[in-house]
Amino acid sequence: MNLRKLVKSKIFYVGLAIIIQCIVIFITVYYFTSKYFFINCVLSIISVCTCIHVINRNSDSSSKLLWVFTIMFLPFFGCILYLLFGDKKIPKELMVQDRQAVEDYKKYISQNKQYLDDSYGDLILQRMSLMAWNNGYFPVYQNCDTTYFPKGEDQYNAMIHELIKAKKFIFIEFFIINKSVMWDTILQILLDKVQEGVDVRLIYDDFGSLEFFEMDYCEWLNNKGIKTHVFNKIRPEIAIQMNNRDHRKIIVIDGKVGFTGGCNISDEYINTKKRFGYWKDMGLMVKGPCVETLTVSFLQIWNYQESHKTNYNDFIVSKDTFHYFENGYVLPFFDSPTDDKYVGKNMHLNMLNHAYKYFWITTPYLILDSEMISALDLAVDNGVDVRIVIPGIPDKRMVYDVTKANVDELIRKGVKVYEYTPGFIHGKVCLTDDRNALVGTVNMDFCSYYLHYECGIWMRDTDCISDIKKDFLNIFRSSHLVTLEDCENVNSIIRIYRKILRIISPLL
Repeated sequence: MNLRKLVKSKIFYVGLAIIIQCIVIFITVYYFTSKYFFINCVLSIISVCTCIHVINRNSDSSSKLLWVFTIMFLPFFGCILYLLFGDKKIPKELMVQDRQAVEDYKKYISQNKQYLDDSYGDLILQRMSLMAWNNGYFPVYQNCDTTYFPKGEDQYNAMIHELIKAKKFIFIEFFIINKSVMWDTILQILLDKVQEGVDVRLIYDDFGSLEFFEMDYCEWLNNKGIKTHVFNKIRPEIAIQMNNRDHRKIIVIDGKVGFTGGCNISDEYINTKKRFGYWKDMGLMVKGPCVETLTVSFLQIWNYQESHKTNYNDFIVSKDTFHYFENGYVLPFFDSPTDDKYVGKNMHLNMLNHAYKYFWITTPYLILDSEMISALDLAVDNGVDVRIVIPGIPDKRMVYDVTKANVDELIRKGVKVYEYTPGFIHGKVCLTDDRNALVGTVNMDFCSYYLHYECGIWMRDTDCISDIKKDFLNIFRSSHLVTLEDCENVNSIIRIYRKILRIISPLL
């Protein structure tokens, strides 16, 4: 981005406004606390009360440690920083609308109790099904067709093929949409479909696409007939809730075909543009009754921002329409920061805790809390082969340094960590014991576990699991197994820097 383009962009004005507001607040606090003893005492009491609140809140211990340290080290400014950014603050309109959407959702999704009855002889299926139902009323489905894509290029080709066949509606929801060959191709299909009378709806996250789209791009799309919403618009306010992002990637076509996975809509995801070596992403296409959950989850986010609420029933396809007879169970889920049910994290923990032979996972970012580290450690002690694949070439240097700091500790605990040598691995895929797999948008980091809107699909004994295992074996062959010697050969200053970054990792 050149200087002229930067100055004209929304990101410049938002950033400048926030910096000015921070400076004004800090100068004001410093002036009054240094001049008036009474104000100094009041702020000190507020700081102590804030520390007590932090210690007693329901959150991970790493985040608590960070904020208590910050408040005690910077008694006045640290308290202000926490009040502005530290607590789990959700925009009020999102909180109200999300709770209403959950009530609406419960009216349209009903758990098939027969599946749970059939699962009593299968402990893992039963536990995962019950956890998903109790955490968000997510049903488990049978007789669904699943196709795994080991490359973003493969998923993109399948997306184009299915979009062209759309007859009734297309729902698209992504964190990042970038003007690119990939988007231009999809956009033209959407414009053509609008002309055919297809109901086309698009949601993209404002922060994820901030530097790629003009401020009036949403209006332009709406004028073209593509019904578009920008999720959680960035505003130049000091208490801006930038952390609550829509990190999901969903495409639903006619209620019959669904896509999810790590791919955003930008050329690096399909390697027509080179960034950080070879960009490896993975995804999943599902067909059958399980698409119902993806349809409803999209409409939940859509209804957040729509005065006229869309009726879910208008877009739900009758289960009698489908005639798939594939093996296994499929369980789509989504996660929201507006409740205390950390579904994405619980999915990872449940898979890890129920693994007998192995637990393999890929993640572009590895920023873990103490609970997850303890669970990984316990799994290793139980004889489980725990492997984590991270990028060989990072996209964010600071986040990568935190990842490397975690790698050091995990290797000492017996976890095998692989660096994907060809480049950047962005897929979020988990596999256990040849029978269970998860493909979605959930990274092993604080943002995915606690702050973002996420989604994914857990599978048990589906036909595509063998393809996922083949992909993992290929990944291991193309990766470097990180050793303790590799970690110890790092410059001591860099190691200290990484340990300091681990303290602030809940903010990354």
